[in-house]
Amino acid sequence: MAAVDNANIINVLVVDDSAFMRNALKSMLSSDKEIKVIGTANDGIEALEKIASLRPDVVTLDIEMPRMNGIETLKNIMEKMPLPVIMVSSLTTEGAKITLDALDMGAVDFIPKNLSELSINIVKIKAVLVDKIKQFGRRKLRFVRRRVDVPEVFNKKPLPFTSARKMTLVVIGTSTGGPKALQYVVPFLPENFNLPVVIAQHMPPNFTGPFAERLNNLSRLTVKEAKDGDKITPGTVYIAPGMGHMSIEKVGIEKRIKISQNKEYIYRPSVDLLMTSAAEHYPGSCLGVILTGMGNDGLKGMTAIKKSGGRTISQDEDTCVIYGMPKAVVDAGMADKIVPLGDIAGEILNSV
Repeated sequence: MAAVDNANIINVLVVDDSAFMRNALKSMLSSDKEIKVIGTANDGIEALEKIASLRPDVVTLDIEMPRMNGIETLKNIMEKMPLPVIMVSSLTTEGAKITLDALDMGAVDFIPKNLSELSINIVKIKAVLVDKIKQFGRRKLRFVRRRVDVPEVFNKKPLPFTSARKMTLVVIGTSTGGPKALQYVVPFLPENFNLPVVIAQHMPPNFTGPFAERLNNLSRLTVKEAKDGDKITPGTVYIAPGMGHMSIEKVGIEKRIKISQNKEYIYRPSVDLLMTSAAEHYPGSCLGVILTGMGNDGLKGMTAIKKSGGRTISQDEDTCVIYGMPKAVVDAGMADKIVPLGDIAGEILNSV
């Protein structure tokens, strides 16, 4: 087996007040030859000292710790020595709210920590965590301190679409980096925006409700966590709940939200399922938008939208935290437009 060039090794600092979690995360990450855990810390004060001395590429950071908690530690990191930070969060509603605060402050992502089923969850998250660590470590200098000048969307004249047909539904799919990215899109839609918007953001249960509430407080439109049977109405933004998958169905003459537990789809809630159902029920008048995220969820959905006669927009590589989901769409030739995050709200307005 070929040796890994030391220059390509991603150095990680693990910060957690639980010795079990520190050892578990270290064991998971050290199993990959491209990752090296160069140190551990059991609270925020020790973490800041070791970041200064060890200069890691990525940090995993617990939220609840003695002396200095994760939020205070993150604030110090972002102000003094910014680098990619992945939060380790409980799956409670309160844990979700704190994690969303951390994402707003600059954390790139989070991994769930369910203390009641810890050993099971560690096995499940290993592959995902290793992949994220690699991608964040390699892209470190590209997204740290990045600022998206959102107000510019109103100062630029978007390029016209090839078709003059107006859209009647907007469907957005995203994953890693999505909670922050969506705050650069939904709040910039005006209060007279008269289309429904449906969104699938990969998130666990207990997170999508607080996220919808936060986005609603920032937006002119009504944003809500979708419920099974909700009537799809103009001017409302529906966030797919993390407990299942969201799709659109027709009931009589009405279009409604359907929540299911379809095991065919790996990612939850599924972007592909939501988008393909949107293409079916809004043929030729559905606008699909794919934002930052890992993997290729959304490729089938964006393909279905484009083939039905709708339009598709992909976030560009430079403004993505992870250029995975948009890349899959772009590489397949399914993106009508590839634009920076700060231009997406303007492009949506250009479609209606």
